[in-house]
Amino acid sequence: MIAELAERQQGRVARWQLRELGIGPDAINRRIRAGRLRRTPARGVYAVGHRIASRKATWMEAVLEAGPGAVLSHRAAAAHWGFLRSGRVEVTVPRALRTRRGIVRHHAVLHPDEVTVLDGIPVTTVARTLLDVAAGLQRRDLERAIHEAEYLRLYDDRELAALIDRHPRRPGVPKLRAIRAERNAHRHVSRRELEHRFLALVAEQGLPRPEVNVHLELDGELIEVDCLWRKQRLIVELDGWAAHGTRRAYERDRERDRRLVRAGWRVVRVTPTQLERQAEALARDCRALLAQAEVDSRASVRLAPAAGDATSPRR
Repeated sequence: MIAELAERQQGRVARWQLRELGIGPDAINRRIRAGRLRRTPARGVYAVGHRIASRKATWMEAVLEAGPGAVLSHRAAAAHWGFLRSGRVEVTVPRALRTRRGIVRHHAVLHPDEVTVLDGIPVTTVARTLLDVAAGLQRRDLERAIHEAEYLRLYDDRELAALIDRHPRRPGVPKLRAIRAERNAHRHVSRRELEHRFLALVAEQGLPRPEVNVHLELDGELIEVDCLWRKQRLIVELDGWAAHGTRRAYERDRERDRRLVRAGWRVVRVTPTQLERQAEALARDCRALLAQAEVDSRASVRLAPAAGDATSPRR
């Protein structure tokens, strides 16, 4: 029973769990003396056998030490899910406990649909984790966390919306509401509308008008690019959700970008958010790239050997 329990919990068991299995204090102490249970830095938590310490094992120890109902939460939960980094261990417990050195303990009674288990570790769901970390993150960092969770196919917008409705006064909720409103507004922007917005920016900023919806041959394959300055070998791809809203599409597009760069093109991806919030910076960058391409083109002409030059190959 101990081995099966430890196998599900990163090789760790808690004394209170052993007692629930009917194993008394004397039996537990005998196993400790025999080395079958090894003490860990967490009080009342043991490693079964000779399991090597890991970050997940450390998280498991913190959860078990906090007792029944405790779950990994906040930035530690985000790190466990893989969409944020964390340098500290955080758990949420249903009763008030003092924060132990190296471990932050939050007190909250979580709804059953706000907790789950990942790799054997009780943890807050992705939506609850985002709710918990929202207050402590800058808006840009929170947007990145949501984007990363979505890329990992962990993010559920409806689940987050339900939690926001359940906890409307939680710190960080205004930021989450604003991010969701913006994302959902842009999610339904069509490719054609995005194209119109970009071309309007080009005209307003006095940039040369690009070719639109151009077919290029790439490695023997005919592909379509959104906007193209042929002479400057610059391509702008308009990243609307209608065309690029899945992980498969994301991977496919980045693979195509790499092939275009290898073929000598520069590729810039433009999103609805950038067009709305960073229009001037976007135009400035495009102008700089076009100007740099002209400079590079003139330099290559100057460096090319002329006919009859000493560097020209002889017959």
